[in-house]
Amino acid sequence: MYIQRSIEERLAKVSKMFYVVLVTGPRQVGKSTLLKYNFPNINYITFDDPLLLSTANQEPGLFFRNYETPIIIDEIQYAKDILPYIKMIADKSNEYGIFYLTGSQQFHLMKNISESLAGRVSILELQGLSAREIFNVKFNKHFIPTDEYINERKKDLKEYTNIWNIIHKGSYPAMYKSEVDWTEFYSSYVKTYLQRDINDLINVKDQIVFMNFLTALAARTGEILNYENIASEVGVSAPTIKNWISILETSGIIYLLQPYTPSALKRAIKAPKIYFRDTGLVCYLTKWMTPETLKVGAKSGNIFETFVISEIIKSYTNEGVDYRGSIFYYRGKDKTRRVRDGEHIELESEIDLIIEENNTVYPIEIKMTANPKIEMAKSFNVLDKIGSKIRGTGAIICLYDKVLYLKEDLVVLPIEFI
Repeated sequence: MYIQRSIEERLAKVSKMFYVVLVTGPRQVGKSTLLKYNFPNINYITFDDPLLLSTANQEPGLFFRNYETPIIIDEIQYAKDILPYIKMIADKSNEYGIFYLTGSQQFHLMKNISESLAGRVSILELQGLSAREIFNVKFNKHFIPTDEYINERKKDLKEYTNIWNIIHKGSYPAMYKSEVDWTEFYSSYVKTYLQRDINDLINVKDQIVFMNFLTALAARTGEILNYENIASEVGVSAPTIKNWISILETSGIIYLLQPYTPSALKRAIKAPKIYFRDTGLVCYLTKWMTPETLKVGAKSGNIFETFVISEIIKSYTNEGVDYRGSIFYYRGKDKTRRVRDGEHIELESEIDLIIEENNTVYPIEIKMTANPKIEMAKSFNVLDKIGSKIRGTGAIICLYDKVLYLKEDLVVLPIEFI
């Protein structure tokens, strides 16, 4: 059973505008399935096949004599030497959409693609299934808490039933196509990731230590990143932790949400927050083995926040809109409280998510509650200090079941509105 992907609209458009289309994203999110389903009559090859990979790396010219375009090539990062040949073939072609590539190591892949295929390639970022895709919602605009967005989103709204089952199960398509054992799937996923992607990028001498690192990091999803703290727990140096985190980000396992640090907010914390891209993987690594234990567990709030952040990012990538440079978080000591003896104590303000668009900033609070209160948005007015930006409507995304305006510029949104 194929699950319709929201990014298909963008895929169809760019295939008529570019010679090469590259679909990036983590392993198992459905990159090759997406291309094979949408272009069923195009030849498909994968560099998981060692013979094909050897030919491509040693005799790239001969490789393209055996495989004519149009063609789908899976795991292109293993054969970067064929990129100049793809460029030459594209330059001679009179037709668009002759190469469809997939790759799961984004940093090095992007560098090679940018250098070799500039102006000839469109890059699409595919993540795991979104809640919209799981519940067959056709609406495909990126999330932003404006009246226009909310009114348009209402037209295609479905209840996200058993949301904790979805959060626990995760977003990999394989989990929704057949009866797959949850533990077996994630165990295999982690082993494959360690054996292939990690060993391709760095030489991990002790995989047990690296697994301890993954677990320690998963326990910190939704928290501000502290390299020294993780290094102390895992027993390796802080530079090693920094390198490993860079690798996780490269291969699409985690996302680092950058802090919002305009000059007007002088006391802002400048470290990023870390979020895993898939909540099922977080649950596996941190041993939350059922949706029921997850829902009442100590980390349920962090994992709920991780899910919401991931869904918002997917709403951008599936529409083909770049989210980098548009979404942030804020934490800083910018408030004071007067006490009786005249002393002032600094208080910390925090905003879970800030979306910046068209010179307007939209503050968002994410709460695992069905009882939202206006006090949850008490830090939003910090953004008024930024004279060069307009503060737009703020939102509290939570488990309340209807849209509710608490103030003219503050709205409660059920999770279904992402």
